[in-house]
Amino acid sequence: MRRGLTIGEFAQLTRLSVRTLRRYHEARLLEPATVDEATGYRYYSREQIPQAQVIHRLRELDLPLAEVERVLATDDPGTRADLIAGHLQRLEDQLDRTRAAVTSLRQLLRPDVAGLAVELRSLPARTVAAIEAVVDLDAVLGWYDGAMAELDAAVAGRAGFAPPGGVYANELFTAGRGSMLVYRPVTDAPATGRVAPRTLPAVELAVTVHSGPHDDLDVTYGRLGGWVVEHALAVDGPVHETYLCGPRDTPDPRRWRTELGWPVFRLSPP
Repeated sequence: MRRGLTIGEFAQLTRLSVRTLRRYHEARLLEPATVDEATGYRYYSREQIPQAQVIHRLRELDLPLAEVERVLATDDPGTRADLIAGHLQRLEDQLDRTRAAVTSLRQLLRPDVAGLAVELRSLPARTVAAIEAVVDLDAVLGWYDGAMAELDAAVAGRAGFAPPGGVYANELFTAGRGSMLVYRPVTDAPATGRVAPRTLPAVELAVTVHSGPHDDLDVTYGRLGGWVVEHALAVDGPVHETYLCGPRDTPDPRRWRTELGWPVFRLSPP
């Protein structure tokens, strides 16, 4: 009596290699229906074909073997969906990081420091509505979103509205943890929650505008730094950013414009 499909036959039917089927067996993801004790031959059933194909699809998505096992072990469709959705989100995050790296590399391979438009600008001391904290570099985006939402709510309806900005300590980038200050330049800055009036000192900046997505913001910073080394005297101080148009204004990254300001020292007045 035929015991079932040999591993070779099963491989042909599922379009999976014999080596892959053996690996699935070893990982206890897809065990043969029977194994001949005398010969060690593996035999599979027709009913196992869909299961093998499901495993293959999950592995094509790079789902780790341990998570594939969890997906197969549960009978709850919601749990299965959550496990797969969580992995898909990780894939999308990885794709975003890959796209950002590719964008930066393209910019780096086409350096054009000479073509960078830089303005030397003197900013007077000014009082703003601000939130400040010491933040870990990997928590910057989450902290920024929360702080800006709180700022927007606190200054809504006040006079003197202008594009928001940020002042970021060098340690944030060099040590992975440092001071972040985000602000709204409004008159009569309120004090509520984390929001408080803050006087920003006068500063001399070399300013350029980064247009487009923030994926290669570091490349523009590098070009600006190169310009400063060649044309001005850099000083130790936080970098300044002004968000002329950003994600809070439009979902289209092509329309984003961010002013980057590098602290400098000038002997002559502007």
